[in-house]
Amino acid sequence: MIFPPFERMIAGRYLRGRGRESFVSVIAWFSLIGIALGVATLIVVMSVMNGFREQLLSRILGLNGHLQIVSQNGPIPDYGPLVVRLKAVDGVLRAAAVVEGQSMATHQGTASGALARGMTLEGLTGLDAVRKGVILGRLADFDGRGNAVIGRRLAQKLGLTIGDRVTLLSPAQGITPFGAAPLQKAFKVVAIFDVGMYEYDSTYVYIPLRDARALFATGEGVSLIEAMTANPETLDGEKARIQAVLGPGFQVYDWRDTNRAFVSALEVERNVMFLILTLIILVAAFNIVSSLTMLVKDKTRDIAVMRAMGATRGMIMRTFILTGSTIGVVGALAGFGLGLAFALNIESLRQALESMSGTKLFQAEIYFLSKLPAKVDSFEVGLVVAMALGLSFLASLYPAWRASRAEPAAALRYE
Repeated sequence: MIFPPFERMIAGRYLRGRGRESFVSVIAWFSLIGIALGVATLIVVMSVMNGFREQLLSRILGLNGHLQIVSQNGPIPDYGPLVVRLKAVDGVLRAAAVVEGQSMATHQGTASGALARGMTLEGLTGLDAVRKGVILGRLADFDGRGNAVIGRRLAQKLGLTIGDRVTLLSPAQGITPFGAAPLQKAFKVVAIFDVGMYEYDSTYVYIPLRDARALFATGEGVSLIEAMTANPETLDGEKARIQAVLGPGFQVYDWRDTNRAFVSALEVERNVMFLILTLIILVAAFNIVSSLTMLVKDKTRDIAVMRAMGATRGMIMRTFILTGSTIGVVGALAGFGLGLAFALNIESLRQALESMSGTKLFQAEIYFLSKLPAKVDSFEVGLVVAMALGLSFLASLYPAWRASRAEPAAALRYE
């Protein structure tokens, strides 16, 4: 065995500590609690960051194409054959024409900014987030002129429900008997969706493609063509093949290009939080060094007696390594359990804290999501626990080495 019974017995006595040794034992307990809190905090924070990334990207990819094709010369006029060619590209699951533009949505004197997206019923049902997020009405009723599918928060803001009419005003100018005026059209709300992301639920309005062409004055053309692929994480191959099919005059963007700043900010914040919270474990590891150093100083006479009775340097060193490592192991396991418990129940805990405090802790308007997400990554959890164990072991080496170097004669000279 790595640690024989004698060494385990001595390490256990040192950890329990009584009388004069109780102060050292208290420091050891603080070290254990520090490691537990550090591991738990890291697991919770990394899980929440992973949950944010997964939820936000799933909403982005569920409402927008993985690839967007735009013309360098304005609207794409002859888009029908182009959509057919794109669907035949290897790796492309579907392609749909879209007319997109900023508009003003009004209903009974209430107005709000909205992003109107003109699509066919086939294109709209291909958006998983919208199809699965319908909470009122039927998506099948979208097929026709003058119908609209609207986000839940925008519907609440305007006081809309199924069957009501919402008027969209476009920046495009139309000629009237009184001169130029913004184009506008009233649409009947046939479905309301909730995808759980504030930005989309409060701004998106889907209208039929032909109505959108008239509203934004694109003629027979469309603003862009969206393409969905099998794997949105690896798009370079599909992007190159689509560019070859399109030829000159077109530009291909993927979701990483259109959301580059957002995705980069998430990644940077995640890495910085990991480094900052690792310092908690590092401080706890230094506490192990200080507590073991004080223990070695206090037990110099005992170490000398054990050496005189035949204990080897290796036995002494392993005893103190076991003492420090036990603090790390117990702390890491306690933090592992505490962190998992919090991460797996983070939304319930948030709701409980909000009900007790009477304050809103998680604003959907700020964080984009309506719920606090968490995704436990087993690899990251294992990495955090392994890091805590490794730091605890390394923190035990120097005090253990100092203890093993004690000479019996020098220690017992004045006893």
